[in-house]
Amino acid sequence: MTDIETITVPGHLRGYPGVAFGGFVAGVLAGRAAAKTVRVDFRRPTPVEVPVELAETAGGGAVLTGADGVLAVATPDELDLEVPEPPSWAQASAAAEAYRAAPPEGAVDCFGCGLDRTPDTGLRQHCGTVPGRDLVATAWTAGPALADPEGMLRPELVWGALDCPGNAAGRLRGAMRPGAVTASLTARLLQPVPVSSRLVSYAWILSEEGRKHRMGVALSTADGDLCALASALWLDPR
Repeated sequence: MTDIETITVPGHLRGYPGVAFGGFVAGVLAGRAAAKTVRVDFRRPTPVEVPVELAETAGGGAVLTGADGVLAVATPDELDLEVPEPPSWAQASAAAEAYRAAPPEGAVDCFGCGLDRTPDTGLRQHCGTVPGRDLVATAWTAGPALADPEGMLRPELVWGALDCPGNAAGRLRGAMRPGAVTASLTARLLQPVPVSSRLVSYAWILSEEGRKHRMGVALSTADGDLCALASALWLDPR
C-alpha cells in the first residue's frame, strides 16, 4: 500500500440512514485507481460522519478500511456492455414524473434518489418506467453546488448517478425486493458532465438469479451523447 489518507463522508451524502451513499463511495475509490474502467466491490457499509482510511493498492487499485475491516475495494477492470439507445428528454421527464407520483415502497432520503432533495443537495435519480421500453429513466439537471472548480459534475458524483437507477430497474422492471444493496459497481466515465446541463439517466436488467440482480446503467446528455456507463450487481436482503 501507499500513503493512507483519512476521509470522512459527510452526513448528507447518505444512502440508507447512517450509511454512506454507495455510488459516491465507489467514485472516491475509483478516483484513486489507475484505470479508465474500475470495479468497486462493497464489503461492508461505509458509515457517514466517521473517519475511514483510503489507500492505493498494488496493481492500480484502492481500498477503503474502517474500524471493522475492509469496507470497499476498487480494482481495474473491463466493461463489455451493450447500451440501448437513450430515451428522449420528454420520455425521461415523463418517467420521472410518474416515479415521483408513485414511488416504490421503502423510499429513503438518499443522496442519489431521495424525493426531497434539490438539484444542489442530491442527484434526484427518480427513474420511472418508460412505456414501450424495457428500461427505467429520469431527466435531471445537477445544481451548481455539485460542480468542481471547472464547472463540471464531480467525478465521484457521476459515479453516484450510476448507482440508484439500477435499484429502480430492479424494483420496477424486475423481481428485486425493498432493502436491496449494491454489491459491486463497474463503471467507465466517457466525458466530463457540465452542471446545469440536461441529463438522462437510464437502466435496464441484464440478468436475475435468486438474490442477485445485474443491471446496466447509462448517463447521457439530452441529445443522446453517452457520458458514462456501468454494470451493477444488486443483492436482495437475506
